[in-house]
Amino acid sequence: MLKRTQRLNEIDDSLIGKTVIINGWVDRMRNLGGIVFLWIRDRYGLVQVVFDPQKPVYEYVKNLSNEYVVAVKGIVRERPKEAKNPNLESGNVEILAEELEILAESKTPPIYTNREEGNEEARLKYRYLDLRRSALQHNLIFRHRVAHLTREYMNSKDFLEIETPYLTKSTPEGARDFLVPSRLKKGSFYALPQSPQIFKQLLMISGFDRYYQIVRCFRDEDLRADRQPEFTQLDLEMSFADQSDVLEIVNGLVKKLYEKFIGIDLGEIPIMSYSEAMEKFGSDKPDLRFEMELQDLTNETFAHEMKFLTPSKGEALKSIRILRSETFSRKVLDSYANSAKSEGLRFGWVKNSNGDLSGSIAKIFKSAGVNLDLKNGEMMITCAGKRSSVNKFLGSVRLDAAKRLNLVDESSVKALWVVDFPMFEWNEEEKRYQAQHHPFTMPYVEDLDKYSSDPSKMRAHSYDLVINGWEMGSGSVRIHTKKLQEKIFKLIGISEKEAKARFGFFLEAFEYGAPPHAGFAMGFDRLIATMLGLSSLRDVIAFPKTTSGTDLMSDTPSKVSETQLEELGIKSEVDE
Repeated sequence: MLKRTQRLNEIDDSLIGKTVIINGWVDRMRNLGGIVFLWIRDRYGLVQVVFDPQKPVYEYVKNLSNEYVVAVKGIVRERPKEAKNPNLESGNVEILAEELEILAESKTPPIYTNREEGNEEARLKYRYLDLRRSALQHNLIFRHRVAHLTREYMNSKDFLEIETPYLTKSTPEGARDFLVPSRLKKGSFYALPQSPQIFKQLLMISGFDRYYQIVRCFRDEDLRADRQPEFTQLDLEMSFADQSDVLEIVNGLVKKLYEKFIGIDLGEIPIMSYSEAMEKFGSDKPDLRFEMELQDLTNETFAHEMKFLTPSKGEALKSIRILRSETFSRKVLDSYANSAKSEGLRFGWVKNSNGDLSGSIAKIFKSAGVNLDLKNGEMMITCAGKRSSVNKFLGSVRLDAAKRLNLVDESSVKALWVVDFPMFEWNEEEKRYQAQHHPFTMPYVEDLDKYSSDPSKMRAHSYDLVINGWEMGSGSVRIHTKKLQEKIFKLIGISEKEAKARFGFFLEAFEYGAPPHAGFAMGFDRLIATMLGLSSLRDVIAFPKTTSGTDLMSDTPSKVSETQLEELGIKSEVDE
């Protein structure tokens, strides 16, 4: 084998006149009047190789095709002036081939490997070929570099990288677990971890003070472009720390990553309460790259003079102002109205057309003599009903309007901390309260008694990092006493018996001196995608699943043999 002397990114002007050996894949071929130009590709770059018909090696080039793996020996020479390519690292030079060795042949690929075209399903089925594309290789190399700098940063802050188990105990909160049957204890199951939550808290109880891990997590939930059944997160935990300590560490890391790799200074990352975020933006992960805040009209004097808009007790009347109404057709507005109606909300709109108010509720405002102060071409969308539903609905309208009006500056980055989330939320299906974050989150202790009759009003010492409208990660101050942890379990309907069965070892650990601690977990796949401006996590994961949780390449999930099932004590569908 002709063993390479240079990687392709090392072929440059400094090697002119020297003999080199390169290895790589045939990216494309061109035959120009007998002279054959071959583009050779490896992970590092792309180089043009010239085959002269007068040289013996020319006979072998006829056998080549795209994606053949080859070794080429030749002399580096300067390209003609008109043939130089300033967009390529090796664009000033080319290699005049003297020897050629075919290291591996290739069938005609079922997908393109040197362009963006192709069916996505085919690309996932032949992912090992799709990964030859420069765009995907760039994404995964970028991911590696971000992970490397992340580890450097965490190590510099005295965090220890410690691995936690993948075969764990099933937990009662969050998404469904992936279960793994035990062969040695038939009828018993491990669960793949949705996060290392309990283990990292146990590490704090063990005295390790500062832990982190770039770790795989697993959740059996419905999928979409920004969600995968197995994903990676940056997980961290700190002893003798509160919310401000965690935010300081995470701020330092995120700012360092964006400055190093994107060239953006995030500046001071603002903090906003959950209630303020919902009231102003209708979302707990608001996109701050544009304004368009929700306006609360509930207490305006005119609100109670208009039957259609009058909010009942406990309801809200809110609006959002649209600057250019011409973008919103009647079809769009009707779709908004139908969505609002399906949520039990009262919807209306009014716009200023050359000084005249028109729209579904224009008459109401005219009869009430209300001056909306709408400029020509502006529009106001209103919604009345249950406050939380109104906020959520107008929040979705805000995002849709921003897209239609092209208000989002895709080159900008806006980060935000949202804090003080509700401790509990109502689970209508199970008719009980459940922890909104997870049951190990520290509540505002003063709220436990104050809102004992309405747990939905209790606040949690929890916090989310939001970047450009995406939730990057969540964290919280943790409960560190057995008494309080048992009280929270009781509030979410976990009996003492169930708590002991599921968390007995954890509760017992609290009896041996647990330090105050807090932590955070950031979606690493999502962070990389956001930094690169990508909408799909599949573009930053080497071997992703489809939205149905399937790996098309390896045909997973798949059936297993009867023998394997028998060893695990599981009856097959055929037996049943």
